[in-house]
Amino acid sequence: MNPIPTKDQIRAWIAENPGLSAKRDIAKAFGIKGDARIDLKRLLKEMEAEGSVEKTARRFHDKDSLPPVAVLMVLAPDTNGDLFARPLEDGADETTRILIIPKAGDPPLGEGDRILARLAKVDLDEYHYEARLIRRIGSNPLKLLGIFRANAEGGRIVPIDKGADKEWRVSRDMTMSARDGELVEAEAVGNRKMGLPQARISARLGDPSGPRAVSLIAIHQHGIPDQFPDAVIAEADAARPAPDAGRVNLRDIPLVTIDPIDARDRDDAVYAEPDHEPGNPGGHILWIAIADVAHYVTPGSALDREARKRGNSTYFPDRVVPMLPDVLSGDLCSLHEHVDRACLAVRMRIDESGHKISHRFVRGIMRSAGSLHYAQVQAAIDGQPDDVTAPLLDPILRPLYAAYASLTKARALRQPLDLDLPERKIVLDDDGKVTSVAFRDRLDAHRLIEEFMIAANVAAAEELIRLKRPLLFRVHEEPSVLKLDALREVAEASGFTLAKGQVLKTAHLNRLLAQAEGTEFDELMNISTLRSMTQAYYHPENFGHFGLALQNYAHFTSPIRRYSDLIVHRALIAGHKWGDDGLSQWDIENLEETAKLISDAERRSMAAERDTTDRYLAAFLADRVGAEFAGRISGVQRFGLFVKLDETGADGLIPIRAVGREFFHYDEGSQTLMGADTGVIIGIGQKVTVRLAEATPVTGGITLDLLEIEGKPLTVSARKGGRFAPRKPTQAAAKRRGVVRKRR
Repeated sequence: MNPIPTKDQIRAWIAENPGLSAKRDIAKAFGIKGDARIDLKRLLKEMEAEGSVEKTARRFHDKDSLPPVAVLMVLAPDTNGDLFARPLEDGADETTRILIIPKAGDPPLGEGDRILARLAKVDLDEYHYEARLIRRIGSNPLKLLGIFRANAEGGRIVPIDKGADKEWRVSRDMTMSARDGELVEAEAVGNRKMGLPQARISARLGDPSGPRAVSLIAIHQHGIPDQFPDAVIAEADAARPAPDAGRVNLRDIPLVTIDPIDARDRDDAVYAEPDHEPGNPGGHILWIAIADVAHYVTPGSALDREARKRGNSTYFPDRVVPMLPDVLSGDLCSLHEHVDRACLAVRMRIDESGHKISHRFVRGIMRSAGSLHYAQVQAAIDGQPDDVTAPLLDPILRPLYAAYASLTKARALRQPLDLDLPERKIVLDDDGKVTSVAFRDRLDAHRLIEEFMIAANVAAAEELIRLKRPLLFRVHEEPSVLKLDALREVAEASGFTLAKGQVLKTAHLNRLLAQAEGTEFDELMNISTLRSMTQAYYHPENFGHFGLALQNYAHFTSPIRRYSDLIVHRALIAGHKWGDDGLSQWDIENLEETAKLISDAERRSMAAERDTTDRYLAAFLADRVGAEFAGRISGVQRFGLFVKLDETGADGLIPIRAVGREFFHYDEGSQTLMGADTGVIIGIGQKVTVRLAEATPVTGGITLDLLEIEGKPLTVSARKGGRFAPRKPTQAAAKRRGVVRKRR
């Protein structure tokens, strides 16, 4: 083992290799392995504390030198016409002179321009560095969202970002004629060090409560990063297609992508054929190819740091906040038809019953045979192929469905949780206004892709366990005892049973859902079962996936939109020694922190998406105040009832004061209200008729008046003995209320 280098040797190496200055690069350069890495880490911390080196993100650099890529301010040209610049890096000496070396195709630069440039240190008296342009930062300006306040000079923008404590000044010629009180999107201009920063309005979004503002407000309120830093854009712009060297040629396999009709990124492709190897009659060969994002987003890069911070892409009805810049997510990493794309692929053999016999992972180059959408594929299978799917029907689509049929047999035996909760789709017009709220179609084409992706995710987890490589598992733990007891009470009060005193399996919950199927309590039991579940999350330890009834599960199939999948790809690359862009030592040391960060980011995105949906639905219903709607009680609290409207899926609140003219006792365990005078029981799942009292798009709040429960007018419930609940409280619930009932 090589000895630990001296501090002078490390400083000299960093100065000579500014682009390779991460801890792992230093260790590799000096041949430091194993436990000696700990000594190197300690030495680097000492040097950082002494001030002889600085750490930027995950890289070290000489404190007296600029980093290899830096943000610069262009100065006025000198008498010879040469352009110089000064650094804008934190702590940099502003007197450092940097000569800009232009190259063919560079845009013209002028005094005051901010640029991202690659630097090379030179030993000259006239200047200290030479800079080569990566991009002009003016094409990726700082953006903000806020309320415009007009004044005589133009106006000011009050940002809506949390924590923003500074207004922005807008000159009269940069207001886009925005009106006072409008929500606007703006971009920073100039580089003022004194006074308020200056901005130019780039988009007028109108009423802050209007439809075009809804998702933008959610993005800013939840702190979702929606602008890529300049260094990230520069790295993405510099990316080039992956070379063939060292990759398996998969171009002859007619893989196809099947996505929503409006998909921009296509990160998975599939192919199936009969297995002709002996010993597997009726079996299939499955290929699942996934975009090789790890080739473009390498450990420690600006792209990597930003993707880790974002955690995932966030989807709204009118826009997507992507995890990666569009040049990657929509182009180089997207498996578009008839173009070569880098991928990680798994070949699986499954038997006639859908059980996996074997799998093999490769790093390859593929060429998609078609970019298809779900309805198009389903129509072809159902006998209505179009010009695109007709030639693909027999050689590609039918074998896919045959393999899917086998996988469904294995799924039926495994019995993952089988919830039936229809998903609604918000449809917007060109102005961002909701035109309709419809149910999303659930086709076999959707289920086919889901089953293929689950199979690939399982194979990835099992492969990394076999290779003994660290990874992030997708974990879903079983429900808590408290939540199960609450579900059991709701089930018993509805006339169903959920066995007690045994190890809970998804099959038990599926039997409960089967009992309720087709009855008036169908939706109630699906909602109640969903609410009893824990939230899934990421973790380096494997605790299994309860909902899918799988012991080994990791996310592998969507690295364009989930950082967890990128970690799994890197683990596979490192485990198979496919390149030096696999899981880094830093990745491994910080795996648990990464798991928490991206789990939190996922919850943040879910909250923002939910808030946006609520606001859109409130805006859609705002002009129907006074109208009557059918719905079901979806939640019961001490302060009132939550109702999910049948037509739109919107959730509204009936305040407790509007429930009836008597006092109601609230039972938390069974989530019911019981009238003190009438003994009437109100609980989750009951049918109601309501009147829309108020819809507030800014908050997404919907307030309802209760008119009928289970087809009976509310006035009936106010009379002694009024009963519209077909169920009675359980013995446990009755005891909690102080009611004693004899068993019959």
